Amino acid sequence: MPRGLTQKTMSNRQNLITRRAGPADAEGLAHLHVAVWRQTYAALAPAEALEMLDEANRLPGWQAALAPDAPKSAGGTLIAELDGRAVGFVRYGPASQPELGDAGEVKHLYVLPDHARRGIGQRLLSEAFAGLRAMGFEVAVLAVVAGNDPALGFYQAQGAERAGRF
Repeated sequence: MPRGLTQKTMSNRQNLITRRAGPADAEGLAHLHVAVWRQTYAALAPAEALEMLDEANRLPGWQAALAPDAPKSAGGTLIAELDGRAVGFVRYGPASQPELGDAGEVKHLYVLPDHARRGIGQRLLSEAFAGLRAMGFEVAVLAVVAGNDPALGFYQAQGAERAGRF
């Protein structure tokens, strides 16, 4: 989807907009990323990891990914907003781990827990797949942390199949 264009649908009677993230979104994405990560992995990650992960830690990565001079071949990031508030995002691009082969990868897909099960994750995933196809990938992969059963269930409900462990 060209920068500046949006798609609109109704989700629980609220306006859902997905749009391509830009440099001005880096701080908001760092905040959203950390907030959802901490909630999702509170019972799965070591305490040290939860303590170390903060917005200052995530911000440089988001700034680099969203920089105006970042190569288009590195992938894309979409933000889901409800009534102007960011409630989820997806980041996709070429596979980042050798174990994933030459596939495209969904690197992050996070939705605020209080907005789960409203079709937001499904919409973001579908648009990420379209972005990966536009980049020339025929296969998409993603990694899920062991024990994150809600995520596994979501991806399997979208037609995903387990392909291995690493």
